[in-house]
Amino acid sequence: MELLLGRDGSREMLARLAERLWGMTELPAMGRLPGGKACFPDHPHCQFNLSHSGGLVLCGGGCAPLGVDLEAVRPRRAGLARYICSPEEYAWYEKLGGDWESLYTIWTLKEARVKCTGQGLRQLPKTIAVPLLAPGQAGELDGLRFRAYGGPGWRGAACCTPPETPPEDVQILRV
Repeated sequence: MELLLGRDGSREMLARLAERLWGMTELPAMGRLPGGKACFPDHPHCQFNLSHSGGLVLCGGGCAPLGVDLEAVRPRRAGLARYICSPEEYAWYEKLGGDWESLYTIWTLKEARVKCTGQGLRQLPKTIAVPLLAPGQAGELDGLRFRAYGGPGWRGAACCTPPETPPEDVQILRV
């Protein structure tokens, strides 16, 4: 599995990733799986996922199902943490100081999970279980592998199915 982060358009990021991972000189036709997840119908072994926020794009690819999420950190409405966090997650979030970075770390892990499984956000966010990870940490839950990422002003996460493992670092593309 490989992750690229940059300020390019998402299609350009996907093209770069497809060339690096699978040697594709052109992006193949794209389609959607029943749950809405983007795919290359003629290349089912080439799994990918995209996320963008605040001018940043996170693009992940590999050979097994995966999901990625990226969020630019910005204040949101009061009470959001109670809406998206289970009681255990909320206690962890408060223990870390209740800052937006910690909340976005939880959120991106949840988004990455539902994107990996192809389920999307069809249930209350607080019911989507994820391991409690700080940026740079990895964990497993329910047979899925997770890693949290972060940098100045952003948080991200990747989730994948074995045998893939989220990489330790996101590769930053300078354009």
